Amino acid sequence: MKKKKIGDVRYIIRSIREYKKFALLTPLFMIFEAGSESAIPFVMTILMSKMRESNDIRQFILEIIILFLLGVLSIVSGILGGTFAAKASTGLAKNLRQDLYEKMQSFSFSNIDKFSSSSLVTRMTTDVNNAQQSFQMCIRIVIRAPLLFIFSVIMAFITGGMAAFIFICLIPIVGVSTIFIVKSTMKIFKRVFKRYDALNASVEENIRGIRVVKSYVKEDYEKEKFNNASNSMSLDFIKAEKNLALINPIMNTCIHASNILIIMIGSLMILSSNPYTENGVIIYSLVTPEKMSALITYGVQILSSLIMLAAIFSMLAMSMESIYRIAEVLKEEPTIKNPINPVYEVKDGSVLFENVNFKYSPTASKNALENININIKSGQFIGIIGSTGSGKTSLVNLISRLYDVSEGSLKVGGIDVKDYDLKTLRDNVAVILQKNVLFSGTIESNLKWGDISASEEEMINACKIAQADEFIQSFKDKYQTRIEQGGANVSGGQKQRLCIARAILKKPKILILDDSTSAVDTKTDRLIRKGLKEMIPNTTKIVIAQRISSIEDADQIIVMDNGKISQIGNHEYLLKNSTIYQEVYYSQNKEQGGNN
Repeated sequence: MKKKKIGDVRYIIRSIREYKKFALLTPLFMIFEAGSESAIPFVMTILMSKMRESNDIRQFILEIIILFLLGVLSIVSGILGGTFAAKASTGLAKNLRQDLYEKMQSFSFSNIDKFSSSSLVTRMTTDVNNAQQSFQMCIRIVIRAPLLFIFSVIMAFITGGMAAFIFICLIPIVGVSTIFIVKSTMKIFKRVFKRYDALNASVEENIRGIRVVKSYVKEDYEKEKFNNASNSMSLDFIKAEKNLALINPIMNTCIHASNILIIMIGSLMILSSNPYTENGVIIYSLVTPEKMSALITYGVQILSSLIMLAAIFSMLAMSMESIYRIAEVLKEEPTIKNPINPVYEVKDGSVLFENVNFKYSPTASKNALENININIKSGQFIGIIGSTGSGKTSLVNLISRLYDVSEGSLKVGGIDVKDYDLKTLRDNVAVILQKNVLFSGTIESNLKWGDISASEEEMINACKIAQADEFIQSFKDKYQTRIEQGGANVSGGQKQRLCIARAILKKPKILILDDSTSAVDTKTDRLIRKGLKEMIPNTTKIVIAQRISSIEDADQIIVMDNGKISQIGNHEYLLKNSTIYQEVYYSQNKEQGGNN
């Protein structure tokens, strides 16, 4: 696991790129800062000794100048080191988010299924922030603290001789305590981030379904569910922070203990006119008040550097799990990739399924689609009907390679879909999904997702086919009308028609409507089908529908049942030979008759 985590850190560091110079300059200035801070007490000892011997300022003007320069060097190095560290860490965070976003865009639906959307959001926000903070601490404090520790220990021995061993004796206590605390805390943070994902998932689900929540008056239930998840995460954080909070008291105890011992031993040695000896061996060097003052300062610096290292370990305890989660996404390989020599032209809109089996996961025990054989000619109108979970959406998702077939072959325009350039294939297969999505912006900007260079005339024509132009013209700003996030300011039927128009603008060889007219009335549905037939006759149209009236004039109707094809034929044939089709048809006609 340790090797894996180290590998993840190296993987994250790759995102530093153009900010590498700032990351390299930061440690350089940390060396200057640590060196100057360590030298100041030593120079102060010399200065105080000279001042005790003489009142003539000319005798110690050099030491004053050196102290001033060391102070300026320390301040300037600290400022520049902090500035460069901030630039490097924020640059890393920016690149990490960009890399994560680009990686997500390359994912197939199978990859997306592996990571929940809430988890991906957490990784791009909270996890990246943790990685940014730990990186900034590493390039500053990981360099500064050890150097300050080493320089201070050396200067303590130079200044106070064997008395400096007091600090060496306290170091193992601090080190062992810190390692034990950090190790126990890392386990808690690992659990916390899983609960972060669960909490974000709960919030996302609640916001998306807020209308359902309010219609069922379940606000209190959702509040309680959120509070439980939030409290659970809070308790874990409190436990982790309580563990980490133990580090400071341990450090402070060691600092105070070292100061007391230095003062006691130093006082005894100052009062003694000769060094303390035992069996002829000098145990302590003679310590003057100036040296004792310097020793106390070095003691504070030594243990402060250990506190800084402890802070790093604390941050790493939390950020290592974040780094692992970020690296997990960055290392994920898309399950669907371009072939080595892709085909860049789709000849026509013909579709051929040959003995296709499909499952969403290689480990799944059951196929989502089984033994699928369909021959669709270019320009045909194909209807698909079946109960919920029968495999209708799974079937059409294979055509644009949102998923890959598990067995068999699927050809579009006479060529296997795996041989096409992905962009070329998906540009020629327009899919209007069950969940219609509009983005914040104008109606025009949403329509131009289909074709960024589409003219106003082309947009109006596409909207007329989709029966959207009439309601767009009723808006004050017409095609410049603002669409709120998710299309919240238009009705479900209007949203569906705008999505159909957007897909038509792509001028695809194959147009797939996945239950995309469910929110429009039967008259509008009929007009849309009529427009599709008359205006884009060469485009293959595949329509998944719940209403038989939406597909009864199709060239072929595919009846799906439990992931298999039950029957294929036109309306008249299925009405005579398909029990499933008969049941749906008569139940819908009966309901319509009852309504009339």
